[in-house]
Amino acid sequence: MQISAQPLAYSDLDTPLTGMLYRNEALPGRRPGILLVHGGAGLDEHAREQARRYAALGYVVHACDMLGEGAAGDRERVIQCLTALRDDPALLVRRGRAGLAALSGCPDADGRFAAIGFCFGGLAVLALARAGEKLAGVASIHGSLAARLPWRPGPARSPRRRCSWAVACHCSAPARWISGVSRPSRAKAPCTCVMKSDRAGAPGRATGPRGAALSPGRAGHPCAPAPPSTG
Repeated sequence: MQISAQPLAYSDLDTPLTGMLYRNEALPGRRPGILLVHGGAGLDEHAREQARRYAALGYVVHACDMLGEGAAGDRERVIQCLTALRDDPALLVRRGRAGLAALSGCPDADGRFAAIGFCFGGLAVLALARAGEKLAGVASIHGSLAARLPWRPGPARSPRRRCSWAVACHCSAPARWISGVSRPSRAKAPCTCVMKSDRAGAPGRATGPRGAALSPGRAGHPCAPAPPSTG
């Protein structure tokens, strides 16, 4: 399997950013894309390994940079950046959108996108979903479910709420709700700890796979998406 990794330079206004683009060179044609958002340590080896894993499933993956050049490894700067992003929802969403725009400019991407985030990245991808970004879905893995802005109910078919589904995996935590994500979720996941959007703009209904009652999941599950559809 030939998984390539190439630096992807882009920017958020005047902030230069450098992500990593991963794809399976053995697969022909265009394919769905995944925006992968790192945890609090920045674009580290964990994020890169997860990006390789999803690329091996057939996606083109942008492991984006939310902190900016030179931040990784500088603890004081990392904390400063994370605090600024956490406390400013508009900045957090704009930074995520910059990464998504960079991914959409990749020639291999076919226009279908999802977002996956870990810890801090989980907070970021849920913020994108709540902001109405056009995504097939988002997955927050051990991310905060808190919303900095109050949830406001909207019409069931509001054009601003365009994310189809959201799942949040917290394997050692009780179930909690996701608010402000659109349309009924029909996502499939191997995880036994899944929170899904229930209807447009409403708090999610906590269920497990096949609609079973939700219980805390088991440690070490793969939390991996299925390979992309060819249709």
